[in-house]
Amino acid sequence: MSTPDPPDDAVRELIMLFPRLVSRAKRIVPPAQLQAFNLAPRHRSLMSLLLLDGPQTVSQLADRLEVAPTTVSLLVSDLSRKGVLIRHEDDADRRRRIVDIAPDARDAISEWLSPFAAAWRRTLAPLTPAERRLIVDTLLAYEAAVADG
Repeated sequence: MSTPDPPDDAVRELIMLFPRLVSRAKRIVPPAQLQAFNLAPRHRSLMSLLLLDGPQTVSQLADRLEVAPTTVSLLVSDLSRKGVLIRHEDDADRRRRIVDIAPDARDAISEWLSPFAAAWRRTLAPLTPAERRLIVDTLLAYEAAVADG
C-alpha cells in the first residue's frame, strides 16, 4: 500500500474547504435595504470594486471584472434604477460617465461587503507581497483549470 502524495493531502483539504467557503459567503445576507433587489455575485463584485477603489468608468469596471463593457453597462443600469448606483459626468471629460455607489446605499453596501474585505486583509496581512501574489496567482490558475474542464 502506497502512502498518499503530499499534494494529494492539500488537494483533499482544498476540495473540502471550497464548498464551506462558498456556503459561508452565501449566508452573509445583504442588509434589509438591499434584500429586495435579488443581487447576484456579479453585483457583489461590481459593488466591491466601487467600495474599495471608488468611482470608475464602465470601461474601467469592465476591465477589472474581465467582462464586456455592455455587461457592466447593463448591471449599472439595473442597479441605477434601483437607487443603488449613480452615474455622473466626469469633470475632466464630459463625454465620460463615472459610476459610483449612491449615497443612500453606501452604508448598507459597506455593512454587507466590508466583512469580506476585512477577512482577506486579516488573512493576507502577515504575508509578504510575494506570498500574497502567489496565493492570488494560485487561485487564478485554479479558476482557469476548472474553466478549461
